[in-house]
Amino acid sequence: MQQRFAEFLVYGGAEGPVTKTEAAILAGYSKTRAPQEGSELTNPRLSPLVVEYIGKLKEERLSKHAVTYEGHLAELDRIKNAALKKGSFSSAVNAETNRGKAAGLYIDRKIIKHGTLEDMSEKELEARMTKILDDYGALLKDVTPQPKTIEEDKNQSSTPPTPEE
Repeated sequence: MQQRFAEFLVYGGAEGPVTKTEAAILAGYSKTRAPQEGSELTNPRLSPLVVEYIGKLKEERLSKHAVTYEGHLAELDRIKNAALKKGSFSSAVNAETNRGKAAGLYIDRKIIKHGTLEDMSEKELEARMTKILDDYGALLKDVTPQPKTIEEDKNQSSTPPTPEE
């Protein structure tokens, strides 16, 4: 029962991970005593052999699912080949790209700059504004309406607008 308790605790039940109490019940302990059994079986002073066995099972599970460089590349290659057989070229390209990244063929560089306008001095702000005007000046168009005089306003109201206006 102790061995089954350890296996349920490490690997879980049919529905996924289980608590100590659930592992004790699944291993065959009584439902009324399961919480206490679960606690006692995971206490190294009370059940050192069970705790040791639980540790071995955890190590075994980790080593089984460990990601190694060679295994990772082989799995990505397997995924790429399966995608190519199905005609899913996008998935195949992604798998091959990820293989290249894992092999170090690609380098992702990201530059993150921090700071706000409040942190800049007046000279830095002026230089920044000048640079923006130089870079994007051609895109800027003055859309501010020109002020009209009273005379122009009177003339426009008496004559109908031309298609050019």
